[in-house]
Amino acid sequence: MSARLTRLIIKAPRAVLAVGVLVLALAGLYGAPAAHHLLAGGYSDPNSGSARADQVLDETFHRGGLQVVIKLDGPAGMNMATDPVARQVGTGIVDELERRDDVQSPILSIWQNPNLAPALVSRDSTSTLIVATLDGGEELAPERAEQIADLFSGEQQGISIRVGGQGLVFGQVNAQTTKDLAKAEAIAIPISFLVLIVVFGGLVAAALPVIIGIVAIVGTFALLRLIAEFADVSIFALNLTTAMGLALAIDYTLLIVTRYREEVASGAQRRTAIATTMATAGRTVTFSAVTVALSLAALVIFPMYFLRSFAYAGIGVVLVASVAALILTPAILLVLGDRVDALDVRRPVRRLFRRPEPTAHAIEETRWYRSVQFVLRHAAPAAIVVTALLLVLGAPFFGLRFGFPDDRVLPASASSHAIQQEIREDYAQNLSSSVTVVASGVSDQAALARYTAALSEVGQVNSATSSAGTFVDGRSVAPGGTADTRGDVSVITVSTHLEPMRDDGLAQLDQLRDVGVPEGADVLFTGLAATNEDTVDAIYDHLPWVLATIAIATFILLFLFTGSVVLPLKALVLNVLSLTATFGAMVWFFQDGHLGGLGTTSTGFLVATIPILMFCIAFGLSMDYEVFLLGRIREEWLASDGSRAASDHAVAVGLARTGRVVTAAALLMSIVFAGIAASEVSFMRMFGVGLTLAVLMDATLIRMVLVPAFMRLAGRANWWAPGPLARLHDRIGLSESVAPQPSDPTGLTSTQENSAQHDETNPVTPRVR
Repeated sequence: MSARLTRLIIKAPRAVLAVGVLVLALAGLYGAPAAHHLLAGGYSDPNSGSARADQVLDETFHRGGLQVVIKLDGPAGMNMATDPVARQVGTGIVDELERRDDVQSPILSIWQNPNLAPALVSRDSTSTLIVATLDGGEELAPERAEQIADLFSGEQQGISIRVGGQGLVFGQVNAQTTKDLAKAEAIAIPISFLVLIVVFGGLVAAALPVIIGIVAIVGTFALLRLIAEFADVSIFALNLTTAMGLALAIDYTLLIVTRYREEVASGAQRRTAIATTMATAGRTVTFSAVTVALSLAALVIFPMYFLRSFAYAGIGVVLVASVAALILTPAILLVLGDRVDALDVRRPVRRLFRRPEPTAHAIEETRWYRSVQFVLRHAAPAAIVVTALLLVLGAPFFGLRFGFPDDRVLPASASSHAIQQEIREDYAQNLSSSVTVVASGVSDQAALARYTAALSEVGQVNSATSSAGTFVDGRSVAPGGTADTRGDVSVITVSTHLEPMRDDGLAQLDQLRDVGVPEGADVLFTGLAATNEDTVDAIYDHLPWVLATIAIATFILLFLFTGSVVLPLKALVLNVLSLTATFGAMVWFFQDGHLGGLGTTSTGFLVATIPILMFCIAFGLSMDYEVFLLGRIREEWLASDGSRAASDHAVAVGLARTGRVVTAAALLMSIVFAGIAASEVSFMRMFGVGLTLAVLMDATLIRMVLVPAFMRLAGRANWWAPGPLARLHDRIGLSESVAPQPSDPTGLTSTQENSAQHDETNPVTPRVR
């Protein structure tokens, strides 16, 4: 199929490009508004107890939506609970909220709920809160929160009014992500282009990866919008699309163009060079794309749509980037001909500094070959030292703690972050810390009262309130009502001042869960603490399946690629070793807050979904480089006599031929991820920083030191497989040879070849699979 596709491209490159331009235009028109169809949430498990409790609250009580908090700040000395001006302004806001169809009841304020004064009025009484929840879930509530912010923010009668809450957090994350996406593109694309000029020399050649990257991004945006019609998709998938689209397009195009230039430099006609390139580098790109896609596809196992979205985006961007690279790149190369090397900026620079023209050297004379030979001569000490270094760097990983994202993922200047921080500091109680208990099957008010009283006796609980009354330390302090009971379903609100994400808050939740429930009752817990615990539990429950899927799929693919069982195992071990060091750095920076958390607010935990996401992406990209290297090493090995010395030579030559490509690709990919590191959303900054470190570490310490060191130590065993598996690979594995092929692999006559490329001479027989 690959050969037939190559022949089709060679026969009609302009037609191929015309179809590509048409498809790109249609995808651009459809995918441009993709951001408006994506959501900002998706961090929690929809099948968890907390999610089911939220569903009951919504369906039975028409409450439990995303929260909006309106904060009123009066001048010094004003008592917001008793001042008539504050009452007038506050009740006016409450009345207007009650008239909105998208605001759920009850609306909490000091004037309607004086018993909630510790949670609604600041310690100095100069500030108060109005708290409501919004219909629409993660899809519509953020936009509605922004509407409320636009409606009320400002000043009335000397009272400052600001809006925050979880609903606005989601809305502001949406808006900030859109800005950050534009910033990342503005950083990555021009800098990548400049580096590509250095790598390729010519402006025209440097533009090729950028063009393929833009095609990948535009095409995946269209796919995400289509998927969003049928499933929830996170808006953060756009960040991955931009980064991976550009990075993979650069990787794949760089590999193809480099191999194509090698073939042309060896004397091959351009069309013949294309055929050979697509049979070798094209095959490597295909394998690499499948490997990366499978690593990301494993994310679909998780129930959170935040992680599932990255599976959709990852598969889509890998598919579009690889197809664009395999189809459009050879077509462009054929249409451009010699002009692909036009506008070479190196020549005027060499003339300016009076540098001589570069001369071709045998691969054994290059610095890449010499550096690999140095590692091969010192394989054991190199492996020990680098492995020890990576383990030391990974040591902080053992202190990893997962948590649920809150307002602190936004910069401190965001209103929702600023307001929530003031609540933490200035209020005796924090309503966002409350635990909500949904009890079904309790028809006896006496049993409900006993259960509510028992919940109030748990340590550090301020009070527990249900339709049976409000209880403090097991004693009734206020009568109840019927608002929190519908049939046999009751809602109990447990007030606490403990932070829901910290150890004491989570320990308190466990104690609440341990309280004996009324006979025949079904009890569900929700709130930040419960959602956090359920999310982390869901990740740990599904993580073994995800890791096993990635490991097995990767092992099978690399076995089919190499025919060895040793090389896949080596690749898995080295990748995990590299990622451990990366995660150690993430814990040290973002969880523990060293170096100021690199400009973020440290919360003592990492957003639970991000390390998992980083692992799958970084693992896939590591295998991307692994395939690049093994493809060229194996090509040399197959042409050798199979001796121990031949194995070492194959490693040295393979790494020498791909070293420049892998280094350049890693540098360019790190630039792309560094663009994401400029994000103002903290977990996206962590995402960008982590992947930048992972890529650079993998391309240097792993690929240039540990890979040759371990392959030297293994020797001929690198290519070993048990007899049955070796025979299986002979039947179904993908192998290549470098034996001569017929002189016309393109299917074109010599007349067609000469008329299409009249300026090419000295045709040679290509090396094809």
